Order: sequence, then structure tokens, then C-alpha cells
Amino acid sequence: MNIVGLLVMAGVHGATPALAQSKANPIEADGTVNVPAYRLPPSVYLSDEAKKALPRRPFDANDMLTQLIKKGRVPATRQMMAQGMATAVRKLAEQHKVTYREVTMGGVHGYLVTPAKQSEGGKRGNILINLPGGGFIMATAGGGLQESIPLAGRTGFEILTIDYRQAPEAVFPAASEDVAAVYRELLKTRKPSQIGIFGSSAGGLLTAQAIAWFQHVKLPSPGAAGIFCASADARWAGDSWYSFKPMQGLTAPATLDERFYYGDHDLLDPLMSPMMSRDVLRFFPATLLLTSLRAGEVSAAVNTHRELIKAKVSADLHVWDGLDHCFFANQALPEAQEALDVMTDFFRRNLRK
Repeated sequence: MNIVGLLVMAGVHGATPALAQSKANPIEADGTVNVPAYRLPPSVYLSDEAKKALPRRPFDANDMLTQLIKKGRVPATRQMMAQGMATAVRKLAEQHKVTYREVTMGGVHGYLVTPAKQSEGGKRGNILINLPGGGFIMATAGGGLQESIPLAGRTGFEILTIDYRQAPEAVFPAASEDVAAVYRELLKTRKPSQIGIFGSSAGGLLTAQAIAWFQHVKLPSPGAAGIFCASADARWAGDSWYSFKPMQGLTAPATLDERFYYGDHDLLDPLMSPMMSRDVLRFFPATLLLTSLRAGEVSAAVNTHRELIKAKVSADLHVWDGLDHCFFANQALPEAQEALDVMTDFFRRNLRK
């Protein structure tokens, strides 16, 4: 028994009877804790580069997305973001010795990234499908190039990053249908074991939803999956969903910006939240989950890993301390390079030639 249990047995409690009966008790009847304010210094486990990159002012990305939806500015903003990234993407391609070109596959627009040194198999070798993040609102294939290019250069695999349908133009399951259309097309030239699928943030959740959709429409399971900075739970639930905003210096409660894409769909539907069904999870291939302790998704990611293990799926979970959501987008950080190494090793081990 741990020391807390021993103290309870001995009659020693954390609060005096007077405090327990007073309004000062921070713990409510159902176990809800009203957390007092406290200082959160940078983690001692961070690199110097990561410490310098920590934000100095609060910024609420979810609120920004909500405002863009309300003002009807999403499509124009997507286009502006893609144009703004163009120069950085070209430099990234030169750095990692890859080329990329626009393609349409299964009726879905995207970019195909091809490394100069391809792994064995060439055009019929292993390939990854990248699902860009953006709250099911702001995702673009052009933005996905920023995470696809470094990984293509490292793995030697082609990577297809796609423009799946999202809000406000579409609602669930439109994105899952688009991923399935692309996957079905790739299956004409490759075995399922040669195809991996991954994404970050909303793209990570969509990775899980797409695999559940593959099972639903009788497509085979792919060779490997990467759920990065996300989970297989559309609720983005658990302790971290309540703690991550205060860790960013924000006071407003967390909201689901993805609600615009979810519509009125039941979030407990396994096609929406695959971790709700053991039968769906058993269909999953080897799965890699990456997250960080100051991110809102870490609780759901940990529990997705837990449920995958219970379903006898080969699953790896890597968690970085002191970092925020999608920390590896800043590739100047040593931690981002560590994450890329983990991804590279995982996909190389789990995809078959």
C-alpha cells in the first residue's frame, strides 16, 4: 500500500473537519477540484532552444478559428496561408533533397513528395498518406508539406499530403470518405502493408477515424498509423483538456473548435471516436502516438494507447515534458528532431517492402 493509503488507515486526513465543512474546501462533492493559481516554470527537461521558444504572451488559437468561421473568412484564409508558406516549403524541399508536385488521386487534390533517394521499390515502394492538421477547418495540403517533406527525406518514402473536405463546407464523415478514396486508389498499385497513414492534431484524429472508416467500408487495414498530437477520441477529453489552457496563461475554458465539422454527430460513435469500440481498435495496424504534457490532447492520447494495448494492437507512445501542442512544427528544436527520428524509425520498421 502507498503512503496515502497508510495515512488514511491511520486516521490522518489531508483536511481538518473544520476545513472539510467550510466553503474553503477546494474539492467538491463529486470530486471536482478547484485548482488554485500557481506558477509553472519551464521544465528542466527542455532543451535551451525549447526554453527560448516558449511563448511570452497568451494566444488562443481556438478562439481565432471560431472567429474566422463566424466571419466567413475560412476559405480565403486557407488560400492566404498556403501562399504564405510557399517560400518556406521550397527551402525545406531543397534542404531535405525532395521534390513535390500537385496530384489528384481518387478525386482528391494533394501534393506528392518524392525523395531524391527513394527506398527500395521506387514508385511501387512504401508510401505514407499525410493528413494535415487545422481543426477540421484550416487544413491544407500545402501546409501538410511542412511535416511531410522532412519525413520523406528521412524515410526515403513517398508521402502524399491531401486536401480533405472540412468545415464550413462539409461535415463528418466527408474527410473520412476522402481519405478512403485516396487509399482505395493507392491499393491499385501497392499492398496495404506498404501504405502508412499519419497526421497531427485534427489530422491525427482523422487518421484514427479513417482507419475506422476503412473497416466500415470493407477496405483492408494499412501497414502502420501515426496519431500525432491527437488521439482516437473526438471529445479531446480527460484532465489535460482542463489544464492545458491555464498552462498557456489563458483563462477561458477549452472549447472544441472541431464542432463545426462534427455537426450534430454523436461523439461516442466509434466512427467518430474509434477508441469507444474494442472491435474497431482490433482492426488498427501498428500505431505510434506522440504528444506533450502541456497539450490538451495528452490525456486522450494516453488513454488511446491504453485501449489499443488492451485490444492487443502493437502501439508505441512517446510523451515530451514541458512542451505544447504540435511542438515539432518548430523544427529548430532538438525535441522536434527527436520526434522525427521516432517517426522515421517507426515507419521503417512497420511498413513492408
